[in-house]
Amino acid sequence: MRRVCYISGTRADFGLARSMLQLVRDQADLDLSVIATGMHLSSVYGNTVEEIAAAGLRIAARVPVPLEPATGATMARNIGIMLGAFADALEGEQPDVVLLLGDRGEMLAGALAAIHLNIPIAHIHGGERSGTVDESVRHAISKLSHLHFAATAEACERLIRMGEDPTRIHVTGAPGLDGLTDAEFPTREEVARLYGLDPARPFALAVYHPVLQEAATAADDTRSLLAALVAAGTQVLALMPNADAGSDAVRAVLSAAMGQPGLTVRTHLTRPDFLAAMARADLMVGNSSAGIIEAASFGTPVLNVGSRQNLRERNANVVDVPTTAAAVAAGVARLLAQGRLPPQNIYGDGRAGERIARLLAMETLDAALLMKVNRY
Repeated sequence: MRRVCYISGTRADFGLARSMLQLVRDQADLDLSVIATGMHLSSVYGNTVEEIAAAGLRIAARVPVPLEPATGATMARNIGIMLGAFADALEGEQPDVVLLLGDRGEMLAGALAAIHLNIPIAHIHGGERSGTVDESVRHAISKLSHLHFAATAEACERLIRMGEDPTRIHVTGAPGLDGLTDAEFPTREEVARLYGLDPARPFALAVYHPVLQEAATAADDTRSLLAALVAAGTQVLALMPNADAGSDAVRAVLSAAMGQPGLTVRTHLTRPDFLAAMARADLMVGNSSAGIIEAASFGTPVLNVGSRQNLRERNANVVDVPTTAAAVAAGVARLLAQGRLPPQNIYGDGRAGERIARLLAMETLDAALLMKVNRY
């Protein structure tokens, strides 16, 4: 029985990975555990560790870290806290492979702990670009990893150019797409009424996270975004941001705007509720990777604001604008006039979880794998 340990720190990475993790759990020759940390353990962010347990996944360890103040210094210190705690948890769990997704600090801490314990690392979504601190962290995790489950052919080619062994890279697609096209969602009218919105008027799903290098302007950027949506006559279902540097400012602006007509703010939506809102919204606005990756499977128009997803591969449903009220207003008008697009997604066919579970069971995990070097 091969033991797999997944590290999760946010609702975002777990939402993307949930279906895949359940497939890994159900594979006869695999045993899965999860280390939960970060926002999962905070009541402010919805105690989403409960969703891990509700999904029937075994939680091997819970690693709390301070989330306040939401600054770059807090993020840096937490990597150190998590590194020590993950080393302890992995020593006790003794997995055969550590599974990581994406580009956050908890994944970097997990990779550093695993590599020093001689545990192979499998990384999902490596090789992608975003042009912010996320890209640097993602590539650092890729260089620490031994197996790569790339979402696209372009990401695969970039990993090869980074010096990774082509025989250790597999194009699986993005696990966040699994099950999207088969799911049954409430109607648009039902979704709108659930959040106190008028079904006869357009509404946007807004998810705006701070960018570390631009934390000082996070509040003004959020105000510009909301003002542009209101000026365009668009109702808004907004989600609170993650816990990165600048998030306090974004949360304060959203909290102050609560109660305005046509604006609903939620701390957290479960994955099914979030997908239903994305599938039925007239457009999605902000800088979430969900707009870049998942929304195209529904044909939902996406207005990507600012630099957070800079240089990432786009689907045809995405329009990019800077963080000014005028640019956002023009983009909203353009997308509302355009309407929905046929579902088509460069990030995969919705079967990534099957491929990843199979590869985790089949790949050779030996001393040669751990002795990785650049291929040039």
